[in-house]
Amino acid sequence: VQGTGGSSAVSKCSAAARGYVQDRFLRLLVGRQRRRAPLVHRGYYIRARAVDHCAQDFLLKTQSHPRTQILSLGAGFDSLYFRLKDMGLLHHAVVYEVDFPNVACQKAALIKRTKELSALAGDTGGEELGVIAFSGEDYKLLGMDLSELSELERALEGAGLDNEIPTLFIAEVVLTYMEYSRSDALIQWAADHFSQACFVLYEQMHPQDPFGRVMQQHFSQLNSALRSLAQYPDCEAQQRRFFEKGWTECSVMDMNEFFTHCTPQDEQQRVQALEPFDEYEEWHLKCSHYFVLTASKGMEPSWTPLLSNMAVPHHDGPVRTAGSIAAAVCAMPSETSGLRRYGHHSVLIEPNMILTTGGFGEEDGQHCRVRNFHVLIKHAGHWKAVCVKKQNSGKRWDGRLYHTVSRLSNSLALVIGGRTSPSSAGLGMLWLKFPETCNVSDPDDFTVELVSLQPASEPAALRWRHSATEVIFKGEKYLFLYGGRSALEPVLGDWYFLHAKELSYTVIPVEGPVPESRHSHSACSWNGGVLVAGGLGAAEQPLGSVLFLRALEHGFQWQTVETHPPLIPRYSHTAHVHDGKLLLVGGVWFHSSSVPGITVIDLMTGLCLDYTINVEHLEWPLMLHNHSSVFLPEEKELLLIGGGGNCFSFGTHLNPEPVLLSLSNILVSH
Repeated sequence: VQGTGGSSAVSKCSAAARGYVQDRFLRLLVGRQRRRAPLVHRGYYIRARAVDHCAQDFLLKTQSHPRTQILSLGAGFDSLYFRLKDMGLLHHAVVYEVDFPNVACQKAALIKRTKELSALAGDTGGEELGVIAFSGEDYKLLGMDLSELSELERALEGAGLDNEIPTLFIAEVVLTYMEYSRSDALIQWAADHFSQACFVLYEQMHPQDPFGRVMQQHFSQLNSALRSLAQYPDCEAQQRRFFEKGWTECSVMDMNEFFTHCTPQDEQQRVQALEPFDEYEEWHLKCSHYFVLTASKGMEPSWTPLLSNMAVPHHDGPVRTAGSIAAAVCAMPSETSGLRRYGHHSVLIEPNMILTTGGFGEEDGQHCRVRNFHVLIKHAGHWKAVCVKKQNSGKRWDGRLYHTVSRLSNSLALVIGGRTSPSSAGLGMLWLKFPETCNVSDPDDFTVELVSLQPASEPAALRWRHSATEVIFKGEKYLFLYGGRSALEPVLGDWYFLHAKELSYTVIPVEGPVPESRHSHSACSWNGGVLVAGGLGAAEQPLGSVLFLRALEHGFQWQTVETHPPLIPRYSHTAHVHDGKLLLVGGVWFHSSSVPGITVIDLMTGLCLDYTINVEHLEWPLMLHNHSSVFLPEEKELLLIGGGGNCFSFGTHLNPEPVLLSLSNILVSH
């Protein structure tokens, strides 16, 4: 548990060094410095912002009181005291910090030998007594085990804590490491013993969904299990907990809500522009698995609780579902580790043959951008995966992610865009040539030839997370290239028509209101036009629109498909059209109470039904974002390939095997 404190201090320090937070004291308190990934920077930024926001709010709203105090539980090497003191916010407040004795002693020694810190803390110079590791004018550091309540109470009283003045308790990822009966007792003690109090709690939730299972496993492997999650798995349970333990006001929100509604727009944009970033799914999943809660009692109404003055549209309960679909592992006799990947693309090149390319995943026993191609072939009722031979691959493939592959004939597919790293320019176009006929029973001689296209630098192709969809105009086939992002533009809203045979861009008139820019949306061919659903918009907010680019005699027209109930905004899903119905598969949304399953939209009536995916027969968490899916119309089955991602600092999760979903029950024609 102490190790988690040290590693989070290093992460906060790295975020400060990159300009996410203003904190010049962290580097003085954290010995070792390591550069963390942009995703980790964002995660620690939102954590620091939430706690700082609450602490400063408390101090500002209690400034008319002659004396106030802050008690930080399990403070570790946090720099909160030094920042508040430096900002001149502690004129009449004392900060108490409690942590394990050896942590408190280490921190006290650091403060004493660091001029800048000891000057701020006003080191009184005397030898510290008993549990008090450091005692300054307005700063007391105590070495104590938080679970020993009666000793804690005695020590705090001895250090000068006053239970009659306004008190802010801060517990930032601390209580969850204690047995829940002990953390409950601590929450109750704070309410019972202090006449005017506020409590700020920041920690994890939603242990049972796929991301939550990866998160729990990570903490268990560190030997620091999250102990209150089973008892208090979500915001509602935490809120009930505080009411039951004697707090009179309590509000709580997850970190997606906090970032969207409690962080000013210009600050959101500043943070989004600090580093090249392309891990939106994991950022939003991390934020839906952490919450900030504020509770209070005995406070003047003008400042309770800290978050209630912000207009947060609250969730209208859980997502209503029309039923569930069972997931089954698609057993394959051959080696499928090459299919453990995300950000790849799968395309049906013949009725029982799927080509999967690109992405990030497992290759030769390590995690990297996948260079091998794989073909999945169904023969005699069974699927098998084969690694494909590539000709002329060289530099041309570059191990790309988030590209598109469009099959244009029996032996040709066109690859458009994709990226290597998010800071490098997108990649251009490539032909993939493969044999017109393949011996399904012996696919090992299947070869794909890569042919570069000149000029590869066409701006249209230098993008990723876009869509490329076949449309028909005046009897000719075109690819409609839409949206995505590039190294320069975090989101694109433009489109191009690419003549399928000549590969020339053609100007075709498009009427109707221009849709808002998006990437990570889905796009399907339908009735000569394109159905676009969801996506991530300009402010990194999921979109809930369904659009139809309808074919007219002289061009196309954008139309909105009205759905009821309205489609829950999402992105990073896949989509298929079958028999007048649009199927949306997986993705990421902000409803943290559940994960997206399959949504079926009836294109004639607009009726929108959500189905959950029943994963009881899978032995591992099924992460349905950055996956690929292929619809098999004969069997009315969906084959899900790959998916997953880099789960914050909890490790990379890749779905280990392809999964089959039978949709025959939900696709019955009415």
